[in-house]
Amino acid sequence: MSVAPTFRLKPPSPLPGWGLSFGVMLTMLSLIVLLPIGALLLRGAQIGLPELAAVLGRDRVQAALLLSFRAALIAAGFNLVFGLALAWVLVRYDFPFKRVIDASVDLPFALPTAVAGIALTAIYAPNGVFGGPLMDWFGLRVAYSELGIWIALIFVGLPFVVRTVQPVIEEIDREVEEASATLGASRARTFTRIILPMLTPALLTGFALSLARSVGEYGSVIFIAGNLPLQTEIAPLLIVIRLEEYDYDGAVAIALAMLGISFVMLLAINLIQ
Repeated sequence: MSVAPTFRLKPPSPLPGWGLSFGVMLTMLSLIVLLPIGALLLRGAQIGLPELAAVLGRDRVQAALLLSFRAALIAAGFNLVFGLALAWVLVRYDFPFKRVIDASVDLPFALPTAVAGIALTAIYAPNGVFGGPLMDWFGLRVAYSELGIWIALIFVGLPFVVRTVQPVIEEIDREVEEASATLGASRARTFTRIILPMLTPALLTGFALSLARSVGEYGSVIFIAGNLPLQTEIAPLLIVIRLEEYDYDGAVAIALAMLGISFVMLLAINLIQ
């Protein structure tokens, strides 16, 4: 005995149909991402590999690229650890002014990067509130050094880790931790074997976002870095300098190097994730 097939109507979607949605998405993606990157790659192909290699082989360019990616990795690693700690405290504990601290996490999103750079420079300069005591007591120079670059990149990248991990922590049921404790697991073992695996995808996503923001950061860094060639000059600043000198080929070469290195690093993070 055959049963007649039943047909169900799918619930209506608030978005338009597949064709229109895909067309709008592809158009916006092309205008904002694909076309600018394609134009950069086309200009690089016109310049040629020998000229690109000659530009990237200069000591000043290599020092700027190395500094940018080294500082970005260090800042993203710092944000990975302390961003997790901050998100955990905001979710699991109640304390005075919790709402104020939670809202202040988003401050780097709203604050212009130039304003952040000026504020950090004023605080950590040799005659600043924090920079003066650090210089007098420990001989530690923060502003106009690589350490100042790290602080600026940590400032702009921390919210990405906190806001990525925070919703995941809120979804973790505390009964899982209680069950682990009743089975005799220590707090460290519970965290490393139960909590951390749940948070790892979100942590890697936050790390990638923080890294991507730090690599291309410009406004908050140029004020506190000092911008000394071969010492505290970042790659984005060197691109701007090349453009001001009308050396468009040099600017394109540095931009292509940053694009390629960033793509490889983000691809590796996604593969690990």
